[in-house]
Amino acid sequence: MSHDLASGPAADTGIQARNDEKAWQLRVAAARGEKTPISLLGWLRIITRASLLAVLITVMVPMHYLFRIFAYGSPFPMWFLRFAARISGARVKVHGTHLKRDVFYIANHVSWLDILSLAGACGTAFVAKAELARAPLVGWLAKMNRTVFVKREERMSVANQINSLKEALADNWSVTVFPEGTTTDGQSLLPFKTSMLSVLEPPPPGVMVQPVLIDYGPMAEWIGWIGEEGGLNNAKRVLARKGTFPLHIHFLEPFSPVDFRGRKAIGNEGRKRIEEALLDALGKPLRDFAHDVPPIRYEADEKAKEHSITRG
Repeated sequence: MSHDLASGPAADTGIQARNDEKAWQLRVAAARGEKTPISLLGWLRIITRASLLAVLITVMVPMHYLFRIFAYGSPFPMWFLRFAARISGARVKVHGTHLKRDVFYIANHVSWLDILSLAGACGTAFVAKAELARAPLVGWLAKMNRTVFVKREERMSVANQINSLKEALADNWSVTVFPEGTTTDGQSLLPFKTSMLSVLEPPPPGVMVQPVLIDYGPMAEWIGWIGEEGGLNNAKRVLARKGTFPLHIHFLEPFSPVDFRGRKAIGNEGRKRIEEALLDALGKPLRDFAHDVPPIRYEADEKAKEHSITRG
């Protein structure tokens, strides 16, 4: 088996299981949409972390709105999300140098923690799937950070979403898109859906594109929000974990979209750079994603689906 059971024995996952193998089976079941049983210690960790997040909200949110009375561009959402990621267990390490404005980030996507951690590292706004807007707490935090929510199945709304992105870029924000169309397991990289890159046709003056790799290492197997799992179940699994885990954010070399002809070419270049960085980080070939993703017309190979039951 390739999933790293040594990275967290059953007691450390917060899952109510008699051994590591059973914990993994329950994690696989979560991807099928089944509710994960949480241990007593897991619930205590959830309550503790939720309490800390509540304290953080009580302190930071009023300061944010007070700041907005006197000036624009409050730093409090970035600080809040940075600490929220830390409370959730992520220990973020940034690699490379990120552009601070007039930049369009293209990133792979593993978890709702990506938003907390990446925004906490560089203050970016996001394009995210509409389901995230309904996720407890995380959806509200994303809205506070100017997230543009995308209903990918509604083709008529794409024009409005592109206009929102143009407004964000015109306001000198950095904006991040997750072109895979879903969250994955950290061991795969899906084809990129490039409709949201239409804002770069033609590119706004001076705007650069910077690919970003988000890497959880072996822990991605346990944390990834994949398949049919609900957002609340995933949040409980993550917040129930014992201790902390590393989350590496790699800001790769930026490039000018002017040098590429159209959104598909821009998306291909971004994906190529992220794939190279992910291969280097994993130290092994990528594998096929084991779940269907209708928004990007991705159908998982049957062998990949079958293999996902026994490997992480």
